Amino acid sequence: MAEQTIVIGTRGSQLALWQANWVKKAIEDSHRDVAVELSIIKTKGDKILDVPLAKVGGKGLFVKEIEEALLDRRIDLAVHSMKDMPADIPAGLCIGAIPKREEPRDVIISRENRPLDQLKHGARIGTSSLRRAAQLLHVRPDFVIVPLRGNLDTRLKKLHAESLDAIVLAAAGVRRMGLSERITQVLDETVMLPAVGQGALCIEIREQDPRIAAVVGPLDDAATRTVVLGERAFLNRLEGGCQVPIAAHGHIDNRGYTLTGLVCDVDGSHRIEQVRTGPESRSERIGIELAEALLAEGAGDILERLNADAHN
Repeated sequence: MAEQTIVIGTRGSQLALWQANWVKKAIEDSHRDVAVELSIIKTKGDKILDVPLAKVGGKGLFVKEIEEALLDRRIDLAVHSMKDMPADIPAGLCIGAIPKREEPRDVIISRENRPLDQLKHGARIGTSSLRRAAQLLHVRPDFVIVPLRGNLDTRLKKLHAESLDAIVLAAAGVRRMGLSERITQVLDETVMLPAVGQGALCIEIREQDPRIAAVVGPLDDAATRTVVLGERAFLNRLEGGCQVPIAAHGHIDNRGYTLTGLVCDVDGSHRIEQVRTGPESRSERIGIELAEALLAEGAGDILERLNADAHN
């Protein structure tokens, strides 16, 4: 018999529910005296589907209402996609655990199963991500980018309903939904650098909540946390959100921690990219140093211009 109940806050999409249920099962498997319930919370990002995120406020759109429920103690913890997390976390909240990361890269799913380099001239590519659009246009300026919002199932339906030649999605979401067979191509990082935190989950909790911290602590993967916190330090130093094409991906190997980051103009014409390597214990410092290197190379001018455009 469960002695205590823990409530997880989550968005209501199929992918969000898959993620929340994965955390629910992991907690119940390791804590037999705990019952876990889900509380579905509709965010502003779920309600506004006809406008690009960059036009309506950026990343916090998918987490703000859930974080408010956490601060109000209506839920005990929240499960988010890490790439939806803004650089700044509200006072009183913290990242309680980052489980082992799924594949961080992006994939294309094309109508005729053609990889990127075999898509026709002027192919229509569906994505509402400025990061994805900018990198696609850098490689193929002939592509026509078509805004694409909605959950995974909706986007897949629009591939045919809107006569798109291909759509770009996160590999992690496609795999978690059991749709790996639909993938045409996993995009190499030299073509499409992932979003900060892509493929990782964020379990957000209240600070000074030792009961919940102890429950979610075992789900934390130390290597994933090191890598993702370095990426987030890079994002935080650039003060980036959905309004600007920023990408970063880190990994740990025998050389230590390596982080690649880029800032790009929305039309793909100007791409600034660098790599930094150092001890994994310094991943966050490396993220900050990489961001400062890009700013010194002119990334600040791009960001300033794009942020001004977003507010006009």
